[in-house]
Amino acid sequence: MGLNRIFSQEIPSDITVAAGGAIFSLHKFPLVSKSGYIHKLLVGQDADLSMIDLSDLPGGAEAFELAAKFCYGFNFEISTTNIAMLRCAAEYLEMTDDYADANLVARTEAYINEAAMKTLSSAVTVLHSCENLLPIAEDLKIVSRCINVVVSEACKDSQFATSDRARSNESVSSINSQIKPMIDWWAEELVVLEIGFYQRVLTEMKRIGLNQGSLGAALMFYAQKSLRRLECFGRSRREIEQRKEHEQRILIETIVSLLPTEKNTIPVSFLCWLLRVAIYLETTIACRLDLEQRIGLQLEQATLDDLLIPSFSYSGDTLFDVDTVHRITVNFLEQEKHCELETHFLYAPDDYLSPVPTDFMNVARLLENYLAETAPDANMTIAKFTGLAKLIPEQAHPVDDGIYRAIDIYLKAHPSLNDLERKKVCSVMDCKKLSPEACAHAAQNERLPVHIIVQVLYFEQHRLRNAISRTFMEGDVSQRSQKMHNREVVSAASSPCDEFWALHQENQDLKLEVARMRIRLSNLEKDQTGMKPGSGKPPLYKKTLLNSVSKKLGKFNPFMKLPDQTTHAKHSKIRRHSIS
Repeated sequence: MGLNRIFSQEIPSDITVAAGGAIFSLHKFPLVSKSGYIHKLLVGQDADLSMIDLSDLPGGAEAFELAAKFCYGFNFEISTTNIAMLRCAAEYLEMTDDYADANLVARTEAYINEAAMKTLSSAVTVLHSCENLLPIAEDLKIVSRCINVVVSEACKDSQFATSDRARSNESVSSINSQIKPMIDWWAEELVVLEIGFYQRVLTEMKRIGLNQGSLGAALMFYAQKSLRRLECFGRSRREIEQRKEHEQRILIETIVSLLPTEKNTIPVSFLCWLLRVAIYLETTIACRLDLEQRIGLQLEQATLDDLLIPSFSYSGDTLFDVDTVHRITVNFLEQEKHCELETHFLYAPDDYLSPVPTDFMNVARLLENYLAETAPDANMTIAKFTGLAKLIPEQAHPVDDGIYRAIDIYLKAHPSLNDLERKKVCSVMDCKKLSPEACAHAAQNERLPVHIIVQVLYFEQHRLRNAISRTFMEGDVSQRSQKMHNREVVSAASSPCDEFWALHQENQDLKLEVARMRIRLSNLEKDQTGMKPGSGKPPLYKKTLLNSVSKKLGKFNPFMKLPDQTTHAKHSKIRRHSIS
Protein backbone atom coordinates (compact mmCIF):
# COMPACT_ATOMS: atom_id res chain seq x y z
CA MET A 1 0.00 0.00 0.00
CA GLY A 2 1.08 3.65 -0.44
CA LEU A 3 1.19 4.32 3.29
CA ASN A 4 3.43 1.31 3.99
CA ARG A 5 5.88 2.43 1.33
CA ILE A 6 6.05 6.00 2.65
CA PHE A 7 6.77 5.19 6.29
CA SER A 8 8.71 1.93 6.03
CA GLN A 9 12.04 3.71 5.47
CA GLU A 10 11.69 6.51 8.04
CA ILE A 11 9.89 5.59 11.26
CA PRO A 12 9.20 1.96 12.10
CA SER A 13 5.50 1.20 12.44
CA ASP A 14 4.06 0.24 15.79
CA ILE A 15 0.50 -0.79 14.84
CA THR A 16 -0.95 -3.06 12.17
CA VAL A 17 -4.48 -2.53 10.88
CA ALA A 18 -6.44 -5.12 8.88
CA ALA A 19 -9.28 -3.62 6.81
CA GLY A 20 -11.12 -5.07 3.83
CA GLY A 21 -8.60 -7.85 3.27
CA ALA A 22 -5.60 -5.49 3.26
CA ILE A 23 -2.89 -5.00 5.93
CA PHE A 24 -1.67 -1.53 6.86
CA SER A 25 1.53 -0.98 8.92
CA LEU A 26 1.04 2.43 10.56
CA HIS A 27 1.77 4.48 13.65
CA LYS A 28 -0.45 4.86 16.68
CA PHE A 29 -0.11 8.60 17.27
CA PRO A 30 -1.67 9.96 14.00
CA LEU A 31 -4.51 7.50 14.27
CA VAL A 32 -5.24 8.13 17.95
CA SER A 33 -5.21 11.89 17.43
CA LYS A 34 -8.05 11.81 14.89
CA SER A 35 -10.03 8.59 15.48
CA GLY A 36 -12.07 8.18 18.64
CA TYR A 37 -12.59 4.48 17.87
CA ILE A 38 -8.83 3.72 17.72
CA HIS A 39 -8.18 6.07 20.63
CA LYS A 40 -10.44 3.98 22.86
CA LEU A 41 -8.66 0.78 21.80
CA LEU A 42 -5.05 1.95 22.30
CA VAL A 43 -5.21 4.45 25.14
CA GLY A 44 -7.21 2.24 27.48
CA GLN A 45 -6.32 -1.12 28.93
CA ASP A 46 -5.18 -2.40 25.53
CA ALA A 47 -2.30 0.07 25.23
CA ASP A 48 0.09 -2.62 24.10
CA LEU A 49 -2.24 -3.74 21.31
CA SER A 50 -0.33 -4.19 18.04
CA MET A 51 -3.10 -5.43 15.75
CA ILE A 52 -6.50 -3.85 15.00
CA ASP A 53 -9.16 -5.66 12.99
CA LEU A 54 -11.46 -3.36 11.01
CA SER A 55 -12.95 -6.00 8.74
CA ASP A 56 -16.47 -4.54 9.10
CA LEU A 57 -15.44 -0.97 8.25
CA PRO A 58 -17.84 0.54 5.65
CA GLY A 59 -15.98 0.91 2.36
CA GLY A 60 -13.28 -1.62 3.26
CA ALA A 61 -9.62 -1.06 2.42
CA GLU A 62 -10.24 1.90 0.11
CA ALA A 63 -12.17 3.82 2.75
CA PHE A 64 -9.58 3.15 5.47
CA GLU A 65 -6.69 4.23 3.26
CA LEU A 66 -8.34 7.61 2.64
CA ALA A 67 -9.17 7.99 6.33
CA ALA A 68 -5.54 7.15 7.28
CA LYS A 69 -4.23 9.68 4.76
CA PHE A 70 -6.45 12.27 6.42
CA CYS A 71 -5.00 11.32 9.80
CA TYR A 72 -1.46 11.76 8.45
CA GLY A 73 -2.36 15.06 6.80
CA PHE A 74 -1.97 13.94 3.21
CA ASN A 75 -3.98 15.63 0.49
CA PHE A 76 -6.43 13.58 -1.54
CA GLU A 77 -9.42 14.33 -3.73
CA ILE A 78 -12.97 14.15 -2.39
CA SER A 79 -15.58 13.51 -5.07
CA THR A 80 -19.19 12.36 -5.44
CA THR A 81 -17.99 8.80 -5.99
CA ASN A 82 -16.16 8.51 -2.63
CA ILE A 83 -17.93 11.03 -0.42
CA ALA A 84 -20.55 8.55 0.89
CA MET A 85 -17.84 5.99 1.65
CA LEU A 86 -15.69 8.58 3.45
CA ARG A 87 -18.65 9.86 5.47
CA CYS A 88 -19.59 6.35 6.62
CA ALA A 89 -15.96 5.44 7.44
CA ALA A 90 -15.54 8.67 9.40
CA GLU A 91 -18.68 7.90 11.40
CA TYR A 92 -17.46 4.34 12.10
CA LEU A 93 -14.01 5.55 13.24
CA GLU A 94 -15.59 8.37 15.29
CA MET A 95 -13.53 11.06 13.56
CA THR A 96 -15.49 13.94 15.09
CA ASP A 97 -14.55 17.40 16.27
CA ASP A 98 -14.28 16.05 19.82
CA TYR A 99 -10.83 14.67 18.90
CA ALA A 100 -9.65 17.24 16.34
CA ASP A 101 -10.92 20.46 14.81
CA ALA A 102 -12.35 20.21 11.29
CA ASN A 103 -12.22 16.47 11.52
CA LEU A 104 -13.29 14.13 8.76
CA VAL A 105 -16.95 13.97 9.81
CA ALA A 106 -17.35 17.72 9.53
CA ARG A 107 -15.37 17.91 6.28
CA THR A 108 -17.45 15.21 4.58
CA GLU A 109 -20.74 16.67 5.81
CA ALA A 110 -19.78 20.06 4.42
CA TYR A 111 -18.98 18.55 1.03
CA ILE A 112 -22.28 16.65 0.92
CA ASN A 113 -24.32 19.75 1.68
CA GLU A 114 -22.37 22.21 -0.47
CA ALA A 115 -21.47 20.13 -3.53
CA ALA A 116 -22.91 16.64 -3.70
CA MET A 117 -26.56 17.64 -3.26
CA LYS A 118 -26.67 20.48 -5.75
CA THR A 119 -27.56 18.61 -8.94
CA LEU A 120 -29.58 15.54 -9.80
CA SER A 121 -26.61 13.83 -11.46
CA SER A 122 -24.34 14.24 -8.42
CA ALA A 123 -27.11 13.11 -6.05
CA VAL A 124 -27.70 9.97 -8.16
CA THR A 125 -23.95 9.23 -8.08
CA VAL A 126 -23.84 9.51 -4.29
CA LEU A 127 -27.01 7.42 -3.97
CA HIS A 128 -25.52 4.74 -6.21
CA SER A 129 -22.39 4.57 -4.04
CA CYS A 130 -24.57 4.01 -0.96
CA GLU A 131 -25.76 0.59 -2.21
CA ASN A 132 -22.82 -1.14 -0.48
CA LEU A 133 -22.82 1.09 2.59
CA LEU A 134 -26.07 0.01 4.23
CA PRO A 135 -27.31 0.31 6.91
CA ILE A 136 -24.96 3.05 8.11
CA ALA A 137 -25.65 5.23 5.03
CA GLU A 138 -29.34 4.95 5.85
CA ASP A 139 -28.75 5.87 9.49
CA LEU A 140 -26.79 8.93 8.47
CA LYS A 141 -29.73 9.94 6.20
CA ILE A 142 -27.47 10.10 3.16
CA VAL A 143 -29.94 7.96 1.20
CA SER A 144 -33.03 9.98 2.09
CA ARG A 145 -31.28 13.26 1.33
CA CYS A 146 -30.21 11.98 -2.10
CA ILE A 147 -33.73 10.81 -2.90
CA ASN A 148 -35.21 14.16 -1.95
CA VAL A 149 -32.74 15.99 -4.18
CA VAL A 150 -33.41 13.68 -7.14
CA VAL A 151 -37.17 14.11 -6.84
CA SER A 152 -37.03 17.88 -6.39
CA GLU A 153 -34.67 18.35 -9.34
CA ALA A 154 -36.88 16.20 -11.55
CA CYS A 155 -39.89 18.26 -10.49
CA LYS A 156 -38.31 21.31 -12.06
CA ASP A 157 -38.80 19.75 -15.48
CA SER A 158 -41.86 21.26 -17.14
CA GLN A 159 -42.94 17.85 -18.47
CA PHE A 160 -42.84 16.22 -15.07
CA ALA A 161 -46.18 17.04 -13.49
CA THR A 162 -49.44 18.01 -15.16
CA SER A 163 -52.79 19.07 -13.87
CA ASP A 164 -55.66 16.65 -13.54
CA ARG A 165 -57.40 18.18 -16.53
CA ALA A 166 -54.31 17.90 -18.71
CA ARG A 167 -53.80 14.28 -17.66
CA SER A 168 -57.43 13.55 -18.48
CA ASN A 169 -57.15 15.12 -21.93
CA GLU A 170 -53.92 13.25 -22.59
CA SER A 171 -55.53 9.96 -21.58
CA VAL A 172 -58.54 10.53 -23.82
CA SER A 173 -56.43 11.48 -26.82
CA SER A 174 -54.28 8.40 -26.46
CA ILE A 175 -57.11 5.87 -26.44
CA ASN A 176 -56.97 3.23 -29.18
CA SER A 177 -53.42 4.20 -30.10
CA GLN A 178 -50.09 2.65 -29.28
CA ILE A 179 -48.21 5.10 -27.11
CA LYS A 180 -44.52 5.66 -27.60
CA PRO A 181 -43.67 7.95 -24.68
CA MET A 182 -40.59 10.16 -24.68
CA ILE A 183 -37.87 9.36 -22.16
CA ASP A 184 -37.38 12.17 -19.64
CA TRP A 185 -33.81 13.29 -19.08
CA TRP A 186 -33.82 12.18 -15.46
CA ALA A 187 -34.91 8.63 -16.39
CA GLU A 188 -31.56 8.00 -18.07
CA GLU A 189 -29.73 9.15 -14.95
CA LEU A 190 -31.64 6.73 -12.70
CA VAL A 191 -30.68 3.63 -14.69
CA VAL A 192 -27.50 3.14 -12.62
CA LEU A 193 -29.48 2.59 -9.41
CA GLU A 194 -30.27 -0.86 -8.11
CA ILE A 195 -33.96 -1.75 -7.95
CA GLY A 196 -34.37 -1.01 -4.23
CA PHE A 197 -33.27 2.62 -4.48
CA TYR A 198 -34.99 2.99 -7.85
CA GLN A 199 -38.28 1.87 -6.33
CA ARG A 200 -37.97 4.39 -3.50
CA VAL A 201 -37.26 7.24 -5.93
CA LEU A 202 -40.23 6.46 -8.19
CA THR A 203 -42.53 5.87 -5.24
CA GLU A 204 -41.72 9.35 -3.95
CA MET A 205 -42.27 10.79 -7.43
CA LYS A 206 -45.68 9.14 -7.66
CA ARG A 207 -46.58 10.51 -4.24
CA ILE A 208 -46.01 14.09 -5.29
CA GLY A 209 -47.85 13.71 -8.63
CA LEU A 210 -45.61 12.19 -11.29
CA ASN A 211 -47.22 12.12 -14.72
CA GLN A 212 -48.34 8.56 -15.51
CA GLY A 213 -46.84 8.66 -19.00
CA SER A 214 -43.46 9.77 -17.67
CA LEU A 215 -43.57 7.04 -15.05
CA GLY A 216 -44.31 4.38 -17.65
CA ALA A 217 -41.55 5.59 -19.96
CA ALA A 218 -39.02 5.59 -17.13
CA LEU A 219 -39.96 2.05 -16.11
CA MET A 220 -39.71 0.80 -19.69
CA PHE A 221 -36.27 2.33 -20.09
CA TYR A 222 -35.04 0.93 -16.78
CA ALA A 223 -36.40 -2.58 -17.44
CA GLN A 224 -34.89 -2.80 -20.92
CA LYS A 225 -31.48 -1.64 -19.69
CA SER A 226 -31.50 -3.93 -16.67
CA LEU A 227 -32.64 -7.06 -18.54
CA ARG A 228 -31.01 -6.52 -21.92
CA ARG A 229 -28.79 -9.58 -21.53
CA LEU A 230 -31.63 -11.87 -20.55
CA GLU A 231 -32.67 -14.09 -23.47
CA CYS A 232 -36.14 -15.55 -22.98
CA PHE A 233 -37.45 -15.83 -26.52
CA GLY A 234 -36.62 -19.48 -27.11
CA ARG A 235 -38.35 -22.42 -25.55
CA SER A 236 -35.30 -23.77 -23.75
CA ARG A 237 -34.21 -22.25 -20.46
CA ARG A 238 -30.60 -21.24 -20.03
CA GLU A 239 -28.79 -22.01 -16.84
CA ILE A 240 -28.65 -18.87 -14.71
CA GLU A 241 -26.77 -18.43 -11.49
CA GLN A 242 -29.24 -18.85 -8.65
CA ARG A 243 -28.36 -15.55 -6.99
CA LYS A 244 -28.59 -13.62 -10.26
CA GLU A 245 -31.88 -15.28 -11.15
CA HIS A 246 -33.30 -14.27 -7.78
CA GLU A 247 -32.21 -10.66 -8.32
CA GLN A 248 -33.85 -10.59 -11.76
CA ARG A 249 -37.03 -12.07 -10.33
CA ILE A 250 -37.19 -9.37 -7.66
CA LEU A 251 -36.51 -6.73 -10.31
CA ILE A 252 -39.44 -7.86 -12.51
CA GLU A 253 -41.86 -8.10 -9.59
CA THR A 254 -40.88 -4.62 -8.41
CA ILE A 255 -41.26 -3.08 -11.88
CA VAL A 256 -44.72 -4.62 -12.24
CA SER A 257 -45.74 -3.21 -8.86
CA LEU A 258 -44.67 0.26 -10.02
CA LEU A 259 -46.55 0.22 -13.33
CA PRO A 260 -49.09 3.04 -13.70
CA THR A 261 -52.74 2.16 -13.26
CA GLU A 262 -54.08 4.28 -16.11
CA LYS A 263 -54.92 2.53 -19.38
CA ASN A 264 -52.78 3.23 -22.46
CA THR A 265 -49.83 4.62 -20.50
CA ILE A 266 -47.73 1.52 -21.27
CA PRO A 267 -47.60 -0.06 -24.77
CA VAL A 268 -49.11 -3.53 -24.81
CA SER A 269 -46.03 -4.90 -26.59
CA PHE A 270 -43.91 -3.97 -23.56
CA LEU A 271 -46.45 -5.57 -21.20
CA CYS A 272 -46.32 -8.79 -23.23
CA TRP A 273 -42.53 -8.71 -23.07
CA LEU A 274 -42.67 -8.30 -19.30
CA LEU A 275 -45.08 -11.23 -19.07
CA ARG A 276 -42.75 -13.39 -21.15
CA VAL A 277 -39.86 -12.53 -18.83
CA ALA A 278 -42.02 -13.12 -15.73
CA ILE A 279 -42.97 -16.59 -16.94
CA TYR A 280 -39.36 -17.35 -17.82
CA LEU A 281 -38.10 -16.31 -14.37
CA GLU A 282 -41.03 -18.01 -12.58
CA THR A 283 -42.17 -14.95 -10.68
CA THR A 284 -45.10 -15.03 -8.29
CA ILE A 285 -48.55 -15.88 -9.60
CA ALA A 286 -49.84 -12.48 -8.46
CA CYS A 287 -47.22 -10.74 -10.62
CA ARG A 288 -48.18 -12.72 -13.73
CA LEU A 289 -51.92 -12.30 -13.18
CA ASP A 290 -51.43 -8.55 -12.81
CA LEU A 291 -49.67 -8.42 -16.17
CA GLU A 292 -52.36 -10.58 -17.81
CA GLN A 293 -55.05 -8.23 -16.59
CA ARG A 294 -53.18 -5.17 -17.86
CA ILE A 295 -52.71 -6.79 -21.28
CA GLY A 296 -56.40 -7.69 -21.38
CA LEU A 297 -57.32 -4.01 -21.00
CA GLN A 298 -55.37 -3.20 -24.20
CA LEU A 299 -55.69 -6.47 -26.11
CA GLU A 300 -57.09 -4.69 -29.19
CA GLN A 301 -53.67 -3.04 -29.63
CA ALA A 302 -51.69 -6.28 -29.53
CA THR A 303 -50.13 -8.03 -32.50
CA LEU A 304 -49.73 -11.73 -33.20
CA ASP A 305 -46.06 -11.65 -32.20
CA ASP A 306 -47.02 -10.16 -28.83
CA LEU A 307 -49.21 -13.17 -28.00
CA LEU A 308 -46.79 -15.85 -29.16
CA ILE A 309 -45.47 -16.46 -25.65
CA PRO A 310 -43.31 -19.59 -25.44
CA SER A 311 -44.33 -22.31 -23.02
CA PHE A 312 -41.29 -22.94 -20.84
CA SER A 313 -42.43 -26.40 -19.82
CA TYR A 314 -40.88 -29.84 -20.17
CA SER A 315 -44.08 -31.82 -19.56
CA GLY A 316 -45.01 -32.19 -23.23
CA ASP A 317 -47.12 -29.03 -23.22
CA THR A 318 -47.89 -26.88 -26.25
CA LEU A 319 -45.16 -24.90 -27.95
CA PHE A 320 -46.90 -21.63 -27.04
CA ASP A 321 -48.65 -20.74 -23.81
CA VAL A 322 -52.28 -21.01 -24.93
CA ASP A 323 -53.68 -20.98 -21.39
CA THR A 324 -52.19 -17.54 -20.76
CA VAL A 325 -53.72 -16.14 -23.95
CA HIS A 326 -57.05 -17.68 -22.91
CA ARG A 327 -56.97 -15.86 -19.56
CA ILE A 328 -55.96 -12.58 -21.24
CA THR A 329 -58.92 -12.86 -23.62
CA VAL A 330 -61.30 -13.54 -20.73
CA ASN A 331 -60.01 -10.39 -19.01
CA PHE A 332 -60.64 -8.39 -22.18
CA LEU A 333 -64.21 -9.69 -22.55
CA GLU A 334 -65.03 -8.98 -18.91
CA GLN A 335 -63.70 -5.44 -19.22
CA GLU A 336 -65.70 -4.81 -22.42
CA LYS A 337 -68.82 -6.21 -20.78
CA HIS A 338 -68.34 -3.89 -17.82
CA CYS A 339 -67.91 -0.89 -20.13
CA GLU A 340 -71.02 -1.89 -22.11
CA LEU A 341 -73.09 -2.02 -18.93
CA GLU A 342 -71.85 1.41 -17.91
CA THR A 343 -72.75 2.79 -21.34
CA HIS A 344 -76.18 1.17 -21.17
CA PHE A 345 -77.03 2.95 -17.94
CA LEU A 346 -76.03 6.30 -19.43
CA TYR A 347 -78.81 6.12 -22.05
CA ALA A 348 -82.51 5.47 -21.96
CA PRO A 349 -83.48 1.91 -22.93
CA ASP A 350 -85.25 3.09 -26.09
CA ASP A 351 -82.34 5.22 -27.24
CA TYR A 352 -79.57 2.71 -26.49
CA LEU A 353 -78.00 0.86 -29.39
CA SER A 354 -75.30 -1.77 -29.03
CA PRO A 355 -73.03 -1.55 -32.07
CA VAL A 356 -70.10 -3.89 -32.53
CA PRO A 357 -67.02 -2.01 -31.29
CA THR A 358 -63.94 -1.92 -33.46
CA ASP A 359 -61.99 -3.36 -30.51
CA PHE A 360 -64.05 -6.54 -30.66
CA MET A 361 -63.36 -6.99 -34.37
CA ASN A 362 -59.64 -6.38 -33.89
CA VAL A 363 -59.45 -8.94 -31.09
CA ALA A 364 -61.50 -11.45 -33.10
CA ARG A 365 -59.13 -11.11 -36.05
CA LEU A 366 -56.14 -11.41 -33.70
CA LEU A 367 -57.44 -14.62 -32.11
CA GLU A 368 -58.21 -16.13 -35.52
CA ASN A 369 -54.61 -15.52 -36.57
CA TYR A 370 -53.36 -16.89 -33.24
CA LEU A 371 -55.39 -20.08 -33.69
CA ALA A 372 -54.04 -20.51 -37.21
CA GLU A 373 -50.48 -20.01 -35.94
CA THR A 374 -50.78 -22.47 -33.04
CA ALA A 375 -52.95 -25.06 -34.82
CA PRO A 376 -49.98 -27.07 -36.27
CA ASP A 377 -48.74 -27.81 -32.74
CA ALA A 378 -49.06 -31.56 -32.21
CA ASN A 379 -49.77 -31.02 -28.50
CA MET A 380 -52.63 -28.59 -29.09
CA THR A 381 -55.68 -30.38 -27.70
CA ILE A 382 -59.19 -30.03 -29.10
CA ALA A 383 -60.37 -28.56 -25.80
CA LYS A 384 -57.78 -25.77 -25.90
CA PHE A 385 -58.43 -25.05 -29.58
CA THR A 386 -62.20 -24.90 -29.33
CA GLY A 387 -62.11 -23.19 -25.93
CA LEU A 388 -60.17 -20.27 -27.31
CA ALA A 389 -62.22 -20.13 -30.52
CA LYS A 390 -65.53 -20.02 -28.61
CA LEU A 391 -64.39 -16.91 -26.74
CA ILE A 392 -64.69 -14.87 -29.93
CA PRO A 393 -68.10 -13.12 -29.85
CA GLU A 394 -70.41 -14.00 -32.73
CA GLN A 395 -71.08 -10.39 -33.64
CA ALA A 396 -67.35 -9.64 -33.77
CA HIS A 397 -66.68 -11.71 -36.91
CA PRO A 398 -69.32 -11.34 -39.65
CA VAL A 399 -67.27 -13.69 -41.84
CA ASP A 400 -65.90 -17.00 -40.55
CA ASP A 401 -63.12 -17.39 -43.10
CA GLY A 402 -60.45 -16.91 -40.42
CA ILE A 403 -61.95 -19.61 -38.22
CA TYR A 404 -62.26 -21.94 -41.22
CA ARG A 405 -58.58 -21.38 -42.08
CA ALA A 406 -57.53 -22.25 -38.52
CA ILE A 407 -59.76 -25.37 -38.54
CA ASP A 408 -58.33 -26.53 -41.86
CA ILE A 409 -54.77 -26.13 -40.56
CA TYR A 410 -55.64 -27.97 -37.35
CA LEU A 411 -57.25 -30.90 -39.21
CA LYS A 412 -54.30 -31.09 -41.56
CA ALA A 413 -51.83 -31.18 -38.64
CA HIS A 414 -53.89 -33.81 -36.76
CA PRO A 415 -54.82 -36.44 -39.38
CA SER A 416 -55.57 -39.13 -36.78
CA LEU A 417 -58.77 -37.47 -35.52
CA ASN A 418 -61.94 -39.52 -35.84
CA ASP A 419 -65.30 -38.25 -37.11
CA LEU A 420 -66.56 -37.20 -33.70
CA GLU A 421 -63.39 -35.26 -32.91
CA ARG A 422 -63.47 -33.52 -36.28
CA LYS A 423 -67.08 -32.53 -35.64
CA LYS A 424 -66.05 -30.98 -32.32
CA VAL A 425 -63.33 -28.98 -34.04
CA CYS A 426 -65.74 -27.75 -36.73
CA SER A 427 -68.44 -26.88 -34.21
CA VAL A 428 -66.88 -23.44 -33.69
CA MET A 429 -67.55 -22.49 -37.34
CA ASP A 430 -70.81 -21.16 -38.82
CA CYS A 431 -71.16 -22.36 -42.41
CA LYS A 432 -73.62 -19.56 -43.20
CA LYS A 433 -70.88 -16.98 -42.58
CA LEU A 434 -68.33 -18.34 -45.07
CA SER A 435 -67.46 -16.27 -48.12
CA PRO A 436 -68.02 -17.74 -51.62
CA GLU A 437 -64.28 -18.41 -51.94
CA ALA A 438 -64.20 -20.26 -48.62
CA CYS A 439 -67.32 -22.21 -49.57
CA ALA A 440 -65.71 -23.29 -52.84
CA HIS A 441 -62.66 -24.52 -50.93
CA ALA A 442 -64.68 -26.22 -48.18
CA ALA A 443 -66.86 -28.07 -50.70
CA GLN A 444 -63.76 -29.91 -51.93
CA ASN A 445 -62.00 -30.27 -48.58
CA GLU A 446 -61.72 -33.97 -47.75
CA ARG A 447 -60.57 -33.20 -44.21
CA LEU A 448 -63.96 -31.77 -43.24
CA PRO A 449 -66.76 -34.04 -41.96
CA VAL A 450 -69.39 -34.94 -44.57
CA HIS A 451 -72.21 -33.10 -42.82
CA ILE A 452 -70.15 -29.88 -42.87
CA ILE A 453 -69.64 -30.19 -46.63
CA VAL A 454 -73.39 -30.78 -47.09
CA GLN A 455 -74.17 -27.70 -45.03
CA VAL A 456 -71.74 -25.62 -47.04
CA LEU A 457 -73.31 -26.76 -50.33
CA TYR A 458 -76.83 -26.17 -49.03
CA PHE A 459 -76.16 -22.64 -47.80
CA GLU A 460 -74.24 -21.78 -50.96
CA GLN A 461 -77.18 -22.97 -53.11
CA HIS A 462 -79.60 -21.04 -50.93
CA ARG A 463 -77.48 -17.94 -51.32
CA LEU A 464 -77.40 -18.35 -55.10
CA ARG A 465 -81.19 -18.76 -55.29
CA ASN A 466 -81.68 -15.58 -53.34
CA ALA A 467 -79.26 -13.76 -55.61
CA ILE A 468 -81.10 -14.93 -58.75
CA SER A 469 -84.48 -14.05 -57.25
CA ARG A 470 -83.28 -10.58 -56.43
CA THR A 471 -82.00 -10.19 -59.99
CA PHE A 472 -85.38 -11.17 -61.51
CA MET A 473 -87.29 -8.98 -59.09
CA GLU A 474 -85.07 -6.02 -59.83
CA GLY A 475 -85.56 -6.57 -63.59
CA ASP A 476 -89.35 -6.91 -63.26
CA VAL A 477 -89.57 -3.80 -61.12
CA SER A 478 -87.42 -1.93 -63.63
CA GLN A 479 -89.69 -2.93 -66.53
CA ARG A 480 -92.84 -1.96 -64.65
CA SER A 481 -91.36 1.34 -63.67
CA GLN A 482 -90.45 2.03 -67.28
CA LYS A 483 -93.96 1.20 -68.49
CA MET A 484 -95.55 3.36 -65.84
CA HIS A 485 -93.24 6.16 -66.80
CA ASN A 486 -94.11 5.81 -70.48
CA ARG A 487 -97.80 5.70 -69.66
CA GLU A 488 -97.54 8.87 -67.62
CA VAL A 489 -95.68 10.59 -70.41
CA VAL A 490 -98.27 9.56 -73.00
CA SER A 491 -101.22 10.51 -70.81
CA ALA A 492 -99.70 13.87 -70.10
CA ALA A 493 -99.07 14.67 -73.78
CA SER A 494 -102.19 13.10 -75.38
CA SER A 495 -105.86 13.90 -75.52
CA PRO A 496 -108.50 11.70 -73.79
CA CYS A 497 -109.20 9.99 -77.10
CA ASP A 498 -105.54 9.16 -77.65
CA GLU A 499 -105.29 7.85 -74.10
CA PHE A 500 -108.25 5.51 -74.71
CA TRP A 501 -106.67 4.07 -77.87
CA ALA A 502 -103.34 3.62 -76.04
CA LEU A 503 -105.01 1.61 -73.27
CA HIS A 504 -106.86 -0.44 -75.83
CA GLN A 505 -103.61 -1.22 -77.66
CA GLU A 506 -101.89 -2.25 -74.42
CA ASN A 507 -104.80 -4.56 -73.61
CA GLN A 508 -104.49 -6.22 -77.01
CA ASP A 509 -100.74 -6.72 -76.49
CA LEU A 510 -101.38 -8.44 -73.15
CA LYS A 511 -103.94 -10.75 -74.71
CA LEU A 512 -101.48 -11.64 -77.45
CA GLU A 513 -98.75 -12.41 -74.92
CA VAL A 514 -101.12 -14.69 -72.93
CA ALA A 515 -102.01 -16.54 -76.13
CA ARG A 516 -98.37 -17.09 -76.95
CA MET A 517 -97.71 -18.48 -73.48
CA ARG A 518 -100.63 -20.92 -73.87
CA ILE A 519 -99.27 -22.15 -77.18
CA ARG A 520 -95.82 -22.67 -75.71
CA LEU A 521 -97.20 -24.58 -72.73
CA SER A 522 -99.27 -26.77 -75.06
CA ASN A 523 -96.20 -27.61 -77.15
CA LEU A 524 -94.26 -28.62 -74.04
CA GLU A 525 -97.06 -30.98 -72.95
CA LYS A 526 -97.20 -32.57 -76.41
CA ASP A 527 -93.45 -33.14 -76.43
CA GLN A 528 -93.63 -34.84 -73.05
CA THR A 529 -96.59 -37.13 -73.86
CA GLY A 530 -95.32 -37.92 -77.34
CA MET A 531 -92.09 -39.54 -76.17
CA LYS A 532 -91.99 -43.20 -77.17
CA PRO A 533 -91.91 -45.65 -74.28
CA GLY A 534 -88.68 -47.64 -74.04
CA SER A 535 -86.68 -45.42 -76.30
CA GLY A 536 -84.42 -44.53 -73.36
CA LYS A 537 -83.82 -41.06 -74.70
CA PRO A 538 -85.19 -38.04 -73.00
CA PRO A 539 -86.92 -35.40 -75.10
CA LEU A 540 -84.96 -32.44 -76.25
CA TYR A 541 -86.13 -29.52 -74.22
CA LYS A 542 -86.11 -26.13 -75.65
CA LYS A 543 -83.69 -23.80 -74.04
CA THR A 544 -85.96 -21.71 -71.92
CA LEU A 545 -85.13 -19.36 -69.11
CA LEU A 546 -86.59 -21.77 -66.52
CA ASN A 547 -84.52 -24.65 -67.88
CA SER A 548 -81.33 -22.56 -67.85
CA VAL A 549 -81.86 -21.49 -64.25
CA SER A 550 -82.55 -25.10 -63.16
CA LYS A 551 -79.31 -26.25 -64.73
CA LYS A 552 -77.34 -23.58 -62.83
CA LEU A 553 -78.97 -24.48 -59.55
CA GLY A 554 -78.30 -28.14 -60.10
CA LYS A 555 -74.58 -27.52 -60.10
CA PHE A 556 -74.78 -26.41 -56.49
CA ASN A 557 -77.42 -28.90 -55.23
CA PRO A 558 -76.06 -32.40 -54.56
CA PHE A 559 -79.62 -33.83 -54.22
CA MET A 560 -81.19 -32.55 -57.49
CA LYS A 561 -80.32 -33.69 -61.02
CA LEU A 562 -81.63 -32.45 -64.33
CA PRO A 563 -83.57 -34.80 -66.64
CA ASP A 564 -80.62 -35.11 -69.01
CA GLN A 565 -78.44 -36.33 -66.12
CA THR A 566 -80.66 -39.16 -64.83
CA THR A 567 -79.50 -41.83 -67.23
CA HIS A 568 -76.24 -42.89 -68.79
CA ALA A 569 -74.33 -40.78 -66.25
CA LYS A 570 -70.76 -41.74 -65.77
CA HIS A 571 -69.88 -41.82 -62.10
CA SER A 572 -66.46 -40.34 -61.69
CA LYS A 573 -64.78 -39.30 -58.47
CA ILE A 574 -64.48 -35.58 -58.17
CA ARG A 575 -60.91 -34.58 -57.54
CA ARG A 576 -60.72 -32.32 -54.49
CA HIS A 577 -58.03 -29.77 -54.04
CA SER A 578 -57.05 -27.84 -50.97
CA ILE A 579 -55.41 -24.50 -50.99
CA SER A 580 -54.17 -24.94 -47.48
